[in-house]
Amino acid sequence: MSPARRATIEFLLDNLVWLMLIVVLTIFSLTVPHFFQFGIFANIFEQSTFVGVMAIGLAIVIISGNLDLSVESTAALSAMVTGLLFASNGIGLGIELQPAWLMLPVSLLLALVVGGIIGFINGFFTVRIGMAAFIVTLASFIWVRGLVVAISGGRSAQSLHPSIRVVGMEDILGIPLLAWISVGCFVVAALVMAKTPFGRYVTLVGGNQDATFRAGINSNRILWTSFVVAGVLAGLAGWLLAIRTSGATANLGVGMLFNAFAAVVIGGVSLKGGIGRLPGVYAGVLLIYSIHTAINLMGLPAHFTQMILGGLVLAAVLLDTLKLKLREKLL
Repeated sequence: MSPARRATIEFLLDNLVWLMLIVVLTIFSLTVPHFFQFGIFANIFEQSTFVGVMAIGLAIVIISGNLDLSVESTAALSAMVTGLLFASNGIGLGIELQPAWLMLPVSLLLALVVGGIIGFINGFFTVRIGMAAFIVTLASFIWVRGLVVAISGGRSAQSLHPSIRVVGMEDILGIPLLAWISVGCFVVAALVMAKTPFGRYVTLVGGNQDATFRAGINSNRILWTSFVVAGVLAGLAGWLLAIRTSGATANLGVGMLFNAFAAVVIGGVSLKGGIGRLPGVYAGVLLIYSIHTAINLMGLPAHFTQMILGGLVLAAVLLDTLKLKLREKLL
């Protein structure tokens, strides 16, 4: 097979989700009233921000050959810490720093640290102790959500300080700044995964950890780092969500894990590890929230979204299996 034909097949296999997104948006624009509007597309970008940022970290962990079920609870904890310290109503302490602009970077740093700590704990039990990532992160999903309820008492923290909320109120070219932050995270993460040793090692470890170790690469450090990165990005997602809602509640973010997982799988990341690209994950996120938006505009019950997404996830896993077989046969 010629190199040009091989490259074309690889490109098509890796970017099927973008074709799906274009087809779905075209169908919705032609059939759903009021869908084809700039404001609707801007809203899709904004609504996809939080799951999108969370999905980046989840994708990196899955590409490394592991799984992280704790990202939803980690985001909720980071949001609650932000709301508890810097919101002025409910259980918010209303802390104000001087000068006021310090509150933005300090609150962000705290959210990232909270997320990083959860990721570090997940990495410790998975890599150092040798426990299954599924069990470790499932336990974290449970105990971290319990910690959110414990520190909040089941109550909410509202009215986040305006110097922090400014991020959620700004637009650039008519698109919310939150959405641009999500796009920036995907661009940076995609470059890291494609152009840096860490990104290449993550893919290599996910493909064959034993061979990577024999090649002299510290696979344990790569795996541990991937969990920390996932935790930090979940913390960022929680911080952005707190800004969007001007605070936090004990059940904030419930259901985000499924959407993030669905976006990763639909985006072409193989559950077997070692295969996946982050631009495809972003297309998966946009596809999910396009479906959410279309169903809301049509006035259909929310369970239709769950049914469609369930079918998409099943189809994506089936497609992943078919792509692996096609690669083996043609490439």
